[in-house]
Amino acid sequence: MTGVEQQPNNLPQQKADNLWMEALKTLGLSAILAFGIRSFVAEARYIPSGSMLPTLQINDRLIVDKMSYRFKTPERGDIVVFSPTEALEKQNFHDAFIKRVIGLPGDKVEVKGGQVYVNDKGLRENYIQDKPNYNWGPATVPPDSYLVLGDNRNNSYDSHYWGFVPRDHIIGKAIVRFWPLKRMGELDQHPTYVPSDRANSQ
Repeated sequence: MTGVEQQPNNLPQQKADNLWMEALKTLGLSAILAFGIRSFVAEARYIPSGSMLPTLQINDRLIVDKMSYRFKTPERGDIVVFSPTEALEKQNFHDAFIKRVIGLPGDKVEVKGGQVYVNDKGLRENYIQDKPNYNWGPATVPPDSYLVLGDNRNNSYDSHYWGFVPRDHIIGKAIVRFWPLKRMGELDQHPTYVPSDRANSQ
């Protein structure tokens, strides 16, 4: 009579061990992929303060594109996330900032009479909370650096306090708000120029 081959008594344990090993491999691979995406492609950020009102509300969740600036430079109007500058580190700031790019390398920037001027041309900025109630500049943005301001101009700790952001400190560009759902969408508001003789009336 042909007998039936007996299975090893420890087969269930081996299957369980294999399942655990596969699960650990999957989790490990997922962690590596997530780290890679976060480090080099994109990451989620939340807004902890009101410095970018009304564009960004406290606790908004955003996707930050970390890839595109590897191929192009920041543009005026981009909302960027950046690591603290040397001046900010000296003040014990360690978390990333988020502001809007206003001055590009070589630009002359001035704030006066409730208006921002770039190269002597006023900017029309429909996204700000209020007109700035301070005067600043004129100052020329250094090479490989950017001047950034918060949309909540009068309640933002930004370049008009502590200076310019070096290019290599910029982490990425905020491109999409994904939370809350009722305000989900792209972040794509850029300033336009207005004639200098009309600037103060905007």
